[in-house]
Amino acid sequence: MIKIRPFKHFGLKLLSVGLAVLLWMAVSGEQTVERGVRVSLELQQFPPGLEIQGEPPSTVDVRVRGASGTLGRVSPGDIVAVLDLRAARAGRRLFHLTPEQVRVPFGVEVVQVTPPTVALLFEHSATRQVPVVPAVDGKPAAGFIVGKASADPATVEVIGPESAIERVTEALTEPVSVAGARGRVRETVTLGLLDPALRLKTTRAAVVTVPVLPAPLERTVRDRPVHLRNLDSNLTAQAVPSVVAVGLRGSREMLNRVEPDDITAYVDLAGLGSGEYQLTGRADVSRDVGITRVEPPTVQVRITSAKN
Repeated sequence: MIKIRPFKHFGLKLLSVGLAVLLWMAVSGEQTVERGVRVSLELQQFPPGLEIQGEPPSTVDVRVRGASGTLGRVSPGDIVAVLDLRAARAGRRLFHLTPEQVRVPFGVEVVQVTPPTVALLFEHSATRQVPVVPAVDGKPAAGFIVGKASADPATVEVIGPESAIERVTEALTEPVSVAGARGRVRETVTLGLLDPALRLKTTRAAVVTVPVLPAPLERTVRDRPVHLRNLDSNLTAQAVPSVVAVGLRGSREMLNRVEPDDITAYVDLAGLGSGEYQLTGRADVSRDVGITRVEPPTVQVRITSAKN
């Protein structure tokens, strides 16, 4: 027969009762308050084969009630409103949001959800194969032109609502820069779509190749005087020949705009003292064309002291 000893460990039992009473007094002494919070709206049980047209609401306003201490420890991330879409069909549908559809921590009561009804427009999902159109940015080096850019893959599959699929004609790439290029440019870039209702089914990037080619036309401008650059102030110099021909390359439009005075032929005398030198002839042009050659390619320069 078990003997009941009510006074065994009496001190511990008394302490437990005291702590329970203190806890009850602390909780019962807290005020019950209400607070409004904006929380995330989760869409669950999305039916296959349907798409939402437009941007669904991502948040709702919820009014909650509870002890002030409990609500003080609750953050908006602890509360989530859930919308069950398993019964959705094509067309405009209304869904009620009730307090029972809001997940809250223990001790928190949902009083109200705003808006109480959410309207969503559903369409059947569709796919379409569209070409990838590479975007090219910048200008190549003077005298070069940009050829037709290509992308790998050349087409991608797009998925989205039927009405948006009917409008889409292409997928775009991030711009590929050809600034200052003198040869082929190849770069892996991100693919995208202008319509936010659409998305790529699988591919997310493409390799874009941009051919940069010499411009097809050339022109020669003759009898351009040779300028002596960077000659020391204590020296004099003479160039033979004193004039050269300069070859240009570019588009027909740009070549036709070039005037003789747009071209400066020169030799660089920086750091040279008295003596005779065979120097490479160079040229600058103020128009967007390329320099192909200077004829003759070298210039004989005689440098003497200014005192002589």
